[in-house]
Amino acid sequence: MRPAITALIAATALAGLTACSSGPEGMGLATPPRAKPEAVGVKIVDRSAAGTKLSRARVSTKSGDILILEPDGSVTEVSLDSPAGRNAFEVTEAELAELEVNLGLDLSPADIANFDVVSPEPRRLPTAQQKALEEFAARTQPAFPTLPAGFVADPADFITAQVDPLAGDRKGDLVEVTANLRAGVDAETAFAYATCALAGWAKGQGKDFGRHIRTVQNKRNGRLLVGSVFTLSDSKPMGLRVMETDDTLRSCKDRGIPAA
Repeated sequence: MRPAITALIAATALAGLTACSSGPEGMGLATPPRAKPEAVGVKIVDRSAAGTKLSRARVSTKSGDILILEPDGSVTEVSLDSPAGRNAFEVTEAELAELEVNLGLDLSPADIANFDVVSPEPRRLPTAQQKALEEFAARTQPAFPTLPAGFVADPADFITAQVDPLAGDRKGDLVEVTANLRAGVDAETAFAYATCALAGWAKGQGKDFGRHIRTVQNKRNGRLLVGSVFTLSDSKPMGLRVMETDDTLRSCKDRGIPAA
C-alpha cells in the first residue's frame, strides 16, 4: 500500500450536480437535474521517498473512496472512512508553506477551506526520570576490573571457584560466587577471578548478563576467600558494574584467568 495521503489541496466544485438549471428546452425549474457523475476529480499531496508532490485523483460519488492515479497508470483506492482517508483532509501550516515555495502554488483561504489545518505534534522532551536513567546508564562499567596493561595472571594464584544459586530466590537468578585464592593476591585480581568463574557458569546456563550486587573478602587457613553476589538476566540490566558473558570470557582468556 502506498504511503498515507496527507492532504487534499483542491477539489473540483460539486455545485450544479443536484441544482436545477434551465436547459435548452426552456423548462426552467421543471428541468430535471443533471445526472450525477461517477467520480469527481481532485488534486492531492502525495508524500513519498522522492519528496512531496501533487498527484491527480478522483473521489467516487458512489462509494466515497479516493481513487488515486499512480505514475504507472494504475489506480489505488483509499477509503475516506479509513485512517488514511481521514488524514487526507489534514495538512499542517508548515506543509502548506512548503508546497507554496517548492511547487509555486498560491494557496488562498478558499483553496483550503475544506481541509483541517492541524498543528504538528510537539516534540516531547525527556522526563526527569528518563534523564536520571540515562545518566545512570552512562555510569555503567564492565564487571571485569581494569587490570594493568600487559598483566597476565599466575595460574598458581587461583585455587577453586564455584557458583551457587542463593537459597530463597524463587527465580534462581541470584547467585553467589565463592572463590579461593592464594594469600597475597590483590583485590582486583581476586574479583576478576570471581567474575570469570561467573561468566563460565553463566555461559553454561544460557545467561548473557550478570549485575554485581556485593563482594566480601576474608582470609581463611592462609587463603584469600572471596564471596561475590550477582543477579543474572537475559537482557542488559541497569547497574554500576555489569558482566557481559562473552566479553568477560574473552578478557579472562587474554589475562590468563580461569573461567571454570
